[in-house]
Amino acid sequence: MLSIEHPVIQGGMTWIANAELAAAVSEAGGLGVISPNAGMRLEDDMVQNLRGQIRRAKGLTDKPLGVNLVVFIPGIEELIEVVIEEGIEVVVTSAGDPARHTGRMKQAGIAVLHLVSSVKQARHAEGVGVDAVVAEGFEAGGHNGFDELPTMVLVPHVADAVGIPVIAAGGIADGRGLAAAFALGAEGVQLGTRFVATRECIAPQNVKDAIVAANDTGTAITARNLSPTRGLTNGFSAQVAEMDKHGATADELLAFIGVGRARMALLEGRVEEGEAYAGAAAGMIGDIVGAGDVVNQLIEGYDRIVAQLKEGVSN
Repeated sequence: MLSIEHPVIQGGMTWIANAELAAAVSEAGGLGVISPNAGMRLEDDMVQNLRGQIRRAKGLTDKPLGVNLVVFIPGIEELIEVVIEEGIEVVVTSAGDPARHTGRMKQAGIAVLHLVSSVKQARHAEGVGVDAVVAEGFEAGGHNGFDELPTMVLVPHVADAVGIPVIAAGGIADGRGLAAAFALGAEGVQLGTRFVATRECIAPQNVKDAIVAANDTGTAITARNLSPTRGLTNGFSAQVAEMDKHGATADELLAFIGVGRARMALLEGRVEEGEAYAGAAAGMIGDIVGAGDVVNQLIEGYDRIVAQLKEGVSN
């Protein structure tokens, strides 16, 4: 459906899903995905930034590319125009009703994937015509669903509930996760945190080092009264956790977090002060490699796991 060699999608991480990263993933046979605000300053024009990112990526690969679009973001209509004008083949939407823009993009020949965190959301997305859903479990980095369903439970629920392809996301970092995703009923996987710790990603070195240094409890969920968010445990997350503990309201949390906290961590490298989005899989990541290496390692690991399972069954 997506004209890619391997069922591997790179997450469209806000601020850092840049052209070079996306192109490297696509060149390796996966689907590289660009974020409209990758690398930009708060005052920059997101529409022009996206156009520039797409053109840079297309200069590095002739393979399919995707763009991540947050449905509720101001100016999404202009971003969709850029996507159409620049010939993007795939769009991954999230955080909003897919009914708003799916039809327009499909009319332009774009495959639309929508991120969901429950069966209800998946059925609605299927009903309004999306081509596939990304079922993202609570292990994922960044903003998560309020239902707190883990990938192991969410994916089979969604796969049983819809007739369109399901892509598993959340807690996947190697071939074991890919094999597990297929066993759960998915037809592909989406990874974010593993692709941050790559040479092509524009996240600063100390962000990548923090992911590599993380252990199994190196991430935490905070801001449940506002929007449950998983990130590296740091000074910022400790402050938000303390506010959560004392019953801070959504308005109080929003006022404290402010604007650009994720950019502060992920792009400026102020890891302790910012909102350092990272999934629970960070504790499984032990090195910084090329983005193409990540794709190759996923496939090689998957083949090895499947061979071992077959051997075990035959024995």
